[in-house]
Amino acid sequence: AGARERLARRIVTTGCGQGSVHAGAMAQTLAGHRWPEEALAARLDAAALRDMLEAVRLQPSVHRAAGSVHCSAVFRGRDLRLFCEDGGRHNALDTLGGWLAHHRIPGSGLVLYTTGRLTSAMGVKAIAMGIPIAVSRNGVTAHGLALARAAGLTLVGRAARQRHLCYSAPQRLVQAPGPVEAAPRAG
Repeated sequence: AGARERLARRIVTTGCGQGSVHAGAMAQTLAGHRWPEEALAARLDAAALRDMLEAVRLQPSVHRAAGSVHCSAVFRGRDLRLFCEDGGRHNALDTLGGWLAHHRIPGSGLVLYTTGRLTSAMGVKAIAMGIPIAVSRNGVTAHGLALARAAGLTLVGRAARQRHLCYSAPQRLVQAPGPVEAAPRAG
């Protein structure tokens, strides 16, 4: 497609107050994304999710002391491997991504946690890092959900101590009895 056609399908998303412009075909491009075998086999059970949320809650943080910052964290199973805070959710995630890339650590066996919304840009970053499961205490945007569904990225939003919503690729989330809510269907 030509530039004029691509611009007609553009999607403007929000990001750190300025927004980003992505071609409308981004989700279609990622629909062909091929996850490595370890990522396809990745699972997160409800008890491990609760342990992850508790580990983040107990982490010494600027947010707890002063507020106004976001955190991102990477877990392998229940083990907190990396934790980063920044004023912007993108910056915190980019710091983790850079550290993983610098140390050549594949993301396929990891779970990403962020305090920020799971937008399309955050989904693209998780996919670029090879992380198949992204969790947030906040919500998921419509474009973030469309991208995740197209790429097979598991998005878990509104994650709190006993509740969470799995929005996409639910085969990776192993549910246990308890107060878990079904995610709304995109319409």
